[in-house]
Amino acid sequence: MQTLLVVEDNKLVREGLAVVLRREGYRVLPAANGEQPLNHLSSGPRPDLILLDMLMPVLDGWHFLGRLQGEGPMPPIPVIVMTGSNLTLEWAVDHGCQGFLRKPIEVEELLEEVRRCLAPPGTP
Repeated sequence: MQTLLVVEDNKLVREGLAVVLRREGYRVLPAANGEQPLNHLSSGPRPDLILLDMLMPVLDGWHFLGRLQGEGPMPPIPVIVMTGSNLTLEWAVDHGCQGFLRKPIEVEELLEEVRRCLAPPGTP
């Protein structure tokens, strides 16, 4: 079972994403800000994918990405940026992310992007 880390400060959105993803067979680890998952990454099992909101209290998505990328030699964890701001897929890719979702998030778009980002390289 693949594990997804959902980093989203809005409780309703976070819980909604978790319900949809669990229904698809994923294990979901929820986090309300960018600091919580960094603590998990240093001590818990490594997730297969991170869904990252950008505007959050405590530690926002920009700072989370910077700290995640500074973690050292471990292989990168795919990150999907989720935002209602004016960021773009190009921005996300330029900053080391594999995916992008514009808020409000549509369920089918969410599932397609998660599947695409979890697919082995070279998979059509």
